[in-house]
Amino acid sequence: MGVLDHVSDLFDCSHGHSKKKRKQFQTVEIKVKMDCEGCERKVRRAVEGMKGVTQVDVEPKHHKLTVIGYVDPSKVLARVAHRTGKKAELWPYVPYDVVAHPYAPGVYDKKAPPGYVRNAYDDHQISQLARASSTEVRYTTAFSDENPAACSIM
Repeated sequence: MGVLDHVSDLFDCSHGHSKKKRKQFQTVEIKVKMDCEGCERKVRRAVEGMKGVTQVDVEPKHHKLTVIGYVDPSKVLARVAHRTGKKAELWPYVPYDVVAHPYAPGVYDKKAPPGYVRNAYDDHQISQLARASSTEVRYTTAFSDENPAACSIM
């Protein structure tokens, strides 16, 4: 703590008032259905005027809105839903190579963009289904090339 900070704290008149916490710089990804250029423009304009927004990227092909800046994800989500009248949700997909079992029930999604699957780590009910049982793991590793004690019949 510097000298100026110490002196300003001594002469601070806001007793009892807590300092406002500054929002963190972050990237917020939102899934919003966009069919045409008008929808794209409407979604972009809904968040461009927000305080703290530094960059807005819209990918209409993937129905994805990316907002970068000092913003709160829940406020961005609420603003997009209110201003556009469209259903909006936080981006539910992750790259398929991040998930252990990308084709497990509850993880694989036909509507996901190419190379993406649903994020199973946020939803505990789905993550239980996505984990392989011990017998399943035992059988798949029995014939694996990485297993030195694997079956050599093949």
